[in-house]
Amino acid sequence: MTRLWFGVLLAFDTLRAHKLRAFLTVLGVIIGTSTVIGVGSILAGLDSSITSVIRTFGSDNLVISKFDSPMSFGPRPADERNRKPLSLENALAIRERATTVQAVSPYLFPSWGIHKARFKAIDAFNINIAGTDPSYVLSGVEMLEGRFVSDVDSFRRMPVVVLGEDLAKSFFQSTSGLGKWVEIDGHSFEVIGVMKRPAQSMPGQEDRRAMFPYFTMRKMFPNAKEHMIVVTALPGKLAAAADEVRAILRIDRKVPLSKPDTFSISTAEQMIEQFRGVVAMVAIVMVVLSSIGLLVGGIGVMNIMLVSVTERTKEIGTRKALGARRIDIVVQFLTEAVVLTLVGGFLGIGLGWFISKGAQFAFPSLPTAVPLWAVAAGVAVSAGVGLFFGIWPANKAARLDPVEALRYE
Repeated sequence: MTRLWFGVLLAFDTLRAHKLRAFLTVLGVIIGTSTVIGVGSILAGLDSSITSVIRTFGSDNLVISKFDSPMSFGPRPADERNRKPLSLENALAIRERATTVQAVSPYLFPSWGIHKARFKAIDAFNINIAGTDPSYVLSGVEMLEGRFVSDVDSFRRMPVVVLGEDLAKSFFQSTSGLGKWVEIDGHSFEVIGVMKRPAQSMPGQEDRRAMFPYFTMRKMFPNAKEHMIVVTALPGKLAAAADEVRAILRIDRKVPLSKPDTFSISTAEQMIEQFRGVVAMVAIVMVVLSSIGLLVGGIGVMNIMLVSVTERTKEIGTRKALGARRIDIVVQFLTEAVVLTLVGGFLGIGLGWFISKGAQFAFPSLPTAVPLWAVAAGVAVSAGVGLFFGIWPANKAARLDPVEALRYE
């Protein structure tokens, strides 16, 4: 223990004597460790926030899409893109035939593009517009004021809209927007209600929804064809509802018995699993990137320790002449290497913490938190890098002949 403590003191003396050199040596370790801490905290926050969002969607709801993985990112396979879109008729077939569901809501997406809303001189871009019917409120919609769309609104193609909370606030500030007219994509609509922001919102995402009666949406966007169907099952009947809906849709869409489904049925838990699969891929990329930084840092540590062995050849010879054993020299240089990388690791942890707080400042709704596993991994990996890359210089120092070392100039 005394030998180890002596090595730690010597290591800190060396760091104080060569501050800039030591910092540049462990820069790769700092970058690698801060990447693990910073990205790990952001991923942990994303996981917590988005899974909460999905769970607030409801434990009795099914989301039906023509794509196999609604929560996946990136390009879709050609066979998924070429599938026939879901339709209003599919939703009506489920509503008429299913016995284990209490509500079925068609959800019509608009044609592609950037959608704009305007009230007086205030403009809002990238709003999320969709057409649906009154059943959609059962999927978890809460009204802040006014009412949701009705069947009468839809069948009469009434020019009415229900706005999300943040979109309404940007237009009307602290006053009520009920009865006021807004312009959306060049059409005028009367505001009949304002929806509450979901209990948990996506990180950095505002509630910029604009919901229209279904047939009003069809009139506004005659080329819109892509649907999602939201099904609310009877309590305790989620699995039975999923089976029933699958059978009805296969018949309605004329899917042969030998062919797979041309749609997907997802629950909240399944979408969480899909999202976590994406997070796992990001985590793998994070590990690869941080490993590059740690490798560079490790090579720097090995290089500086070899320089240190050369600079302290006479010191090593003196210690050996006074009775130091090979193990004493190995422990001394390994301790210096580990202390060097641990200092870099702790600096990286601090930098990663600042990255985490910076992300939280930029996105206030992102609940970033530095996970303990990331801190433990940063400390362990930093020490491991010092041990691994310090072995060769330590052995080289231990093998020096004391006579030759004393004569070294």
